[in-house]
Amino acid sequence: MIVLKLYRALPQGVRRRLIDLLPRHRRLSLVRSLTRPNGGDRVYPVGARVTVDDDGARTEAEVVTAATPLELWHRNLTAVTGVLEAAGIDHHCLRNDDYLRSSVAVLEDRRAEVLRLVRSARALSGAHVRVVEVRPGRNQPGLAPTEVIQVWFPVTDTRAIVTLGAQFACEIEFWTQVGDVVRAPRHNAVVDEAPARAEPVRVAAALLSHFVPEADDHTYRTRRDLAVRAPDRVGFAIDAVFTWVDGSDPEWQRRKTAALGSPEARHAVAANSSRYHNRDELRYAMRSLHSFAPWLRKIFLVTDGQLPSWLDPTHPMVTVVTHAELFADLGGRSSFNSHAIESRLHRIPGLAEHFLYFNDDVFLGRPLLPTHFFHANGIAKFFPSPAQFGLGEARPGDLPVNAAGKNNRRHIQRQFGVTITQKMKHTPFALRRSIMHQIEEVLQAEVTETAGHLFRHQGDLSIPSSLHQYWSYLTGQAVPGDIEYEYADLGHPSTPARLAELLARRDRDVFCLNDTDSDPEAFAEQERMLADFLPRYLPFPAPFELPDGVVAERRKMGASALWRQSRGADRHRRQVDAPTMPALGVGRQVDAQTVPALRVGPRLDAPTLPSMRIAAARAAEQGTVPPGWGTYPADQPGERRDA
Repeated sequence: MIVLKLYRALPQGVRRRLIDLLPRHRRLSLVRSLTRPNGGDRVYPVGARVTVDDDGARTEAEVVTAATPLELWHRNLTAVTGVLEAAGIDHHCLRNDDYLRSSVAVLEDRRAEVLRLVRSARALSGAHVRVVEVRPGRNQPGLAPTEVIQVWFPVTDTRAIVTLGAQFACEIEFWTQVGDVVRAPRHNAVVDEAPARAEPVRVAAALLSHFVPEADDHTYRTRRDLAVRAPDRVGFAIDAVFTWVDGSDPEWQRRKTAALGSPEARHAVAANSSRYHNRDELRYAMRSLHSFAPWLRKIFLVTDGQLPSWLDPTHPMVTVVTHAELFADLGGRSSFNSHAIESRLHRIPGLAEHFLYFNDDVFLGRPLLPTHFFHANGIAKFFPSPAQFGLGEARPGDLPVNAAGKNNRRHIQRQFGVTITQKMKHTPFALRRSIMHQIEEVLQAEVTETAGHLFRHQGDLSIPSSLHQYWSYLTGQAVPGDIEYEYADLGHPSTPARLAELLARRDRDVFCLNDTDSDPEAFAEQERMLADFLPRYLPFPAPFELPDGVVAERRKMGASALWRQSRGADRHRRQVDAPTMPALGVGRQVDAQTVPALRVGPRLDAPTLPSMRIAAARAAEQGTVPPGWGTYPADQPGERRDA
């Protein structure tokens, strides 16, 4: 890291000259070796406690195989409220100004008792407790600075690289009673002063943080007058869509070779190898959504009849959509043109009106809210780039992305009388199906022409990555937004240093690891760079990932063969399940022992969730804690969920 700091301290021009002195074929590997972060080479056993950095301090954390910010948010709040309820201490939960932290309010005269309790409670064994000073809100000039108690269970991955800790703490704040009112010690999202007496109620966790999804079934105790829904909370469903291809798949390569024999004119980079190269980015891009955007309803993966070796296609959070489905009206053929594929995203069956479109090289960098992409009234946000696509009409020598931008401009000029020049940043694109349908209806011939081009073409439109943004803005359905963003070209020698800095700071909402036109000889070094960076940045697997042992076997098959295999298994499930429904509906008595035989696989959800509630209730009664979790009140859904 010392080399990295020295490198970043140099002026940009000096850095470039130093890189230019390196042999061209070794620039990427040499910079990577000089700037590679320390640590992460030792593997710790699950359940061990190791010393890590947490919020600027050295502390002990429990080693776990999987964890998410949302799970830690629940774990900390559930443990604290469980201890308070068991001790008979009146309290209420409320929304913290920091959406990654929870708040619990207790009267000031119980402060000393609460502090002793959280430091000694068996249910909080292993939790970290600290007292921090906070200042009252601007509209509370009569209150002096006060202190809150923070409680959290820090966890880390098996290589102790990522720590989920104080950032997700539960904060206990102490309200003062003056006559028949109580006053908050600091600002909160609802009220600074309230009647001392209020009816206690249990509310959905979603009312306590905009980070918690609407479907979350946890409930917590609060006051009835605090059980309000904020107008800035997004209440509509948001989906995610990825497009992906595995260019190393032999069957796909044969399809591409056959398509290249078509007479269609195309730019030299329209079919280059880097455009289709698979480095497992998708695995970590989808993993970032599971960790940092739990409010997403579903992930749709668009492929040319391919399946990643690590993906479980039966997981309820993921739906695979093929080119054959999107291009059914054009013969169901493969497409090698991202502009064409993107022009059909709004045709995905079951897709929500509001959705985020990701290329597989775009990642969320930290926990985000739906309002990073959509306002609560449904208006989308877009993120213009300072980069431009040039003036004039599209010409044969233009890069396909610039040609598409110019074509977009021509239609924006005709429809709205304004001239656009800027591209969009390489971020998730916040889109609405209705707007894409409107564009297709108004520009039917041009959209159909784009969909018909097998490879990127001079006449293409780039709809979800540019045209949609300007169209929706000029019709009052989108506004420019701000996002903390990092872009890195995998082929540039400075990229290893930028990734090392990103790994150390983790201060970007989104980052893109783009490959514009790399030489195939550089692929191996780029793969090593990503294989080092991505597991460090996102070490916790998502529930839709298959076990490593299974993945190793599946990698021996091509992505197209894996898709066929999965479809065959799906047909087998339908054939087995189909006769069971009529048989159960005609009124005959079914032997209980025959029912499991009618199922292809075990039903994990039905027995697991109730049994976890029962175990949690018993643990609360006995004063014990399920491994790795806090105390769950008996009347509160406290199961640990994967999705």
